[in-house]
Formats: sequence, structure tokens, C-alpha cells
Amino acid sequence: MLRQKLTEKIRKSIVGINQEFIFREANNIDLPFLKKIDFYIHIPFCKNMCPYCPYNKIKYDEKLVKPFRTAILKEIELYHKKLGEIEIPSIYIGGGTPTNLIDVIGEILDKLDENFNITGDIAIETSPNDITIEIVEKLKNYNVDLISLGVQSFNDKYLRFIGRNYTSDILAPAIDLIKKFEFETLNIDLMFALPGQTISEVISDIKRAMDLGADQITLYPLFTFPYTVAGNFLKIKKVKMPHILNRRVMYKKIHDFCIDNGYNRVSVWGFKKNASPRYSSVTRDQYIGVGPGAGTYVSNGFYFNTFSVKEYIKTCKNEKIPISLKMEVNRTLAKYYWLYWRLYDTYIDKQQLENIFENDNKIQKYFRFAKYLKLYTEDNEHIFLTERGAFWIHLLQNYFVLNYIDKVWSVSMKDPWPKMIRI
Repeated sequence: MLRQKLTEKIRKSIVGINQEFIFREANNIDLPFLKKIDFYIHIPFCKNMCPYCPYNKIKYDEKLVKPFRTAILKEIELYHKKLGEIEIPSIYIGGGTPTNLIDVIGEILDKLDENFNITGDIAIETSPNDITIEIVEKLKNYNVDLISLGVQSFNDKYLRFIGRNYTSDILAPAIDLIKKFEFETLNIDLMFALPGQTISEVISDIKRAMDLGADQITLYPLFTFPYTVAGNFLKIKKVKMPHILNRRVMYKKIHDFCIDNGYNRVSVWGFKKNASPRYSSVTRDQYIGVGPGAGTYVSNGFYFNTFSVKEYIKTCKNEKIPISLKMEVNRTLAKYYWLYWRLYDTYIDKQQLENIFENDNKIQKYFRFAKYLKLYTEDNEHIFLTERGAFWIHLLQNYFVLNYIDKVWSVSMKDPWPKMIRI
């Protein structure tokens, strides 16, 4: 209760009293006029079902694959009717484990290409035990540009702890195979701050990823999802969030090691070398999500599809976009949402900031205070978060955004058509 009251007070001080933080039931999507929009494709099927993973997923079920394929192709057609042949600057495919449905992915990308004008990168996430020469060849033929491999750790002890159904001996061959096909970027996901994990073990994982040729390395702590409502649902109650001081020390060591080894920071969590394109799943300004539980953000609001795969299939079959929830977004919140993701990027274009906030006195005070705390440096054109600033953005994400996601996820997993979710 105290946490909720504090959260509400902070939100009101930033975005005012007119913005409600409530998702309400919805059965349609009200799209503004758009010239271009990014797309997110959610494939919920997964053969591993890792217990720490909070995303909307179901155990791979062959009987559901065909009706799911029909439904998601129909949803794309329904968006085409609303939008016309507009530009798609980027496509991100997530899950679940998207490559569990490798042939369906090809059909989805063909459908998008038929209905829209794809002009940018196609990115996909996958798991090491899905990497075969057949799957990698198909991804290359589908014109996928960026791949993120969910390694999580090169240490079998931690792979067992987080419930991965592979051992570390498959990791190097999987990475080598992807590298042979010369995708523009290979990102390797790693986790840190796992229970009992030492700094030297984390650094060893990072060094191994570097030695194997990762273009980008993205490192995530063990997020707070497993210890809240979603965590109770997943029955992993005994795991506790690492102490803030442990995370602080570990993050600085990670940050400095990556910088010292030629990997530049490209987000709070991500470090990239050379001129390869940056891999990112989250920093799109506006996007449309298709698939069960996919989120959409446009200038007038956040939307979620129903999380139930069966309800999703039934709704698309009835020629309706399967929207279940909407939260309206006022102009002030839209500005701070933009700013949040620029902070996640760890740099901000000053001219864009000025154009969006229009000499807002409040935002100027926030930045003066942040500079006093040495959370950023600047040049004539950009603001850059310091290492300290990046860490505190990580804590902000834990406190606010992940808590919001947890509430929406927890309710939507139990009720495919919620009436209201207050975040």
C-alpha cells in the first residue's frame, strides 16, 4: 500500500492529475493517422518454458500451430485494412521461442511484405537449442538481419538454476553456426546477479561471449518478476531479489569490463563493438503488436491483445483484431514515455529534447538536479548518461515499469478479457 501511494504521488508530480494509470477493457483499436509504424510479432510457443521468464508463452502444441498461423495472418490483414500500404521501418519477432515455428515465421514475413512496405531491419530472438543449419539458413533466406541468442550463462550450474534445457557444450557450436551466415548483428543475452553468482563468474561469461565473436552483449539482472504476483504463479517463491549493493558493484564491474574491451554502451544493458547495427527489442517510438499478448503503443494509448492463445485464434477467425485492454495516454505522459526510452538508450539528442518539451521548466529542473548528482555529461548536441546514471535508470525500470508489466501480465494470464487493471 505504501509503495502504491508513493508511486501515485511521483506520477502525479511528473505527469499531472489528468492521466489515469488504468487499463480498461477494449474490443477495438483506435489508430491515429500513420505514415509509418514498427511491428512486433509475438510467437507464444516455447519448448523450454523457463520458470524465470515472465513473457506470455505456452508449451509448444502441434495442434495449435495451424490455427495460430491462420489467426496471425488474418490479424495482419486486418491491420492492412486500417493502415493501407504504409512503411514498416523495423520488425521485431519475440516470444516464447519464435524459431519453434520457423516455417510460420516465413509466412508471416511474406504477409507483411505483401501488405506493407518493409524498409528496415528484421530482428528475431531465439534459443541455443533451436539453432540448426536448417533453421539458420531459413532465417537468412527470410532476410532476417539481427539475431539475439538467449545464452544466459556459459556455466552449467546457472543454466540448471534458471531451468534451461541445454548444457553449455552446445553454445559455442550454435554461435559459430550463426556467425558463418554473416548476419549483420549477433547479440548474446546473458544474466547476472543470479543467486550465489560471483563477479568473476559474470566476467567469465562476458569474456566467453566476446571470444566467440558476439557483436553485441546484453546483460540482464534477475528481474523482480519472480518475486511478485507473477512469481507466485510460476511457483518460484524462494528466490530473492539480489541486494541493491551487490547489483551496484556488479553492474560497475560489467560496465567497465565491456568498455575496456572495446564494447561501447548502447543501452542500459547493452554493449556493442564495431559498426554493426544495434540490436534492441524495446526502443521503438510507436509500434503495432500482433500475436497473443502483444502490446501496441501509438500516440493515443497503450493496447494489449488477449493473452489467451485460444481466445486469440477465435477472435481473429471472427475477423476482429483481438484487443483486450487499452490505457489512454495524454500528451504529457507521451513526452515522458519518449524520454524514458531515450534514457534507456543512455543518450539524448538535445534538439529532439527541446522540440518535444518546448522549454518546459519542470524538465529543466529535473536535468539540473541529475547533473548535480553526476548522472550525465553532455556536449553541444547530446546528453550522455554516466555509468552511475545508467545504473539508476536500471533501478527506475525495476521500480516502475517492471511492476506495471507484472500487474498486466498476472491478471491477463488468468482472465483473457479483463474489465480493468489499475497499475
